[in-house]
Amino acid sequence: MWGTEWPRFEVIKQDTKHSPPQMVGSVHAADPEHALLVARHVFVRRPAAYALFVAPAEAFFHVSQEGLKDLAPRREGGPEEAYWVFAKRSHRRSMVYGDLVGRFLAQGPEDAIAQALLQAQGVAFWAVPERLLLGTEPTEEVVESWFAPAKEKTYRLQSYYGLITAKGGEVNQDA
Repeated sequence: MWGTEWPRFEVIKQDTKHSPPQMVGSVHAADPEHALLVARHVFVRRPAAYALFVAPAEAFFHVSQEGLKDLAPRREGGPEEAYWVFAKRSHRRSMVYGDLVGRFLAQGPEDAIAQALLQAQGVAFWAVPERLLLGTEPTEEVVESWFAPAKEKTYRLQSYYGLITAKGGEVNQDA
């Protein structure tokens, strides 16, 4: 952490009750509760949202496609805990960079990712202990109060607003 910058939290958004949670970005916040509120303002501007989760960025174990060959799962007979494992499926540019593969009981994040590799392919994987996730409750009242107001808002891509040049003129990008 640099200077007075707040810690970074990864944001996980679930669009509908039956869709998988997806890693959508990160926010800086003072604590997990604050991160959840900031994430709502940043990532729930688009209408579809059912649940939102945050976890400290440093809690995520990450391995790229190149690192998968050196992945050494720990299986020493110690206690297991639940991990959420996310996979980036391709190098294609997207607003979402990790889809939830599943929840795995493992002795460490390497073991959780090794289990996920049996179910999904990907170019990168992230694992986070479930105990470090903070999320909205999946009750009707919470979903209504947290996400329904966004359904009434108009959302436009940034290209809708045009580009203002250094000379003060506006360029219509649609032309």
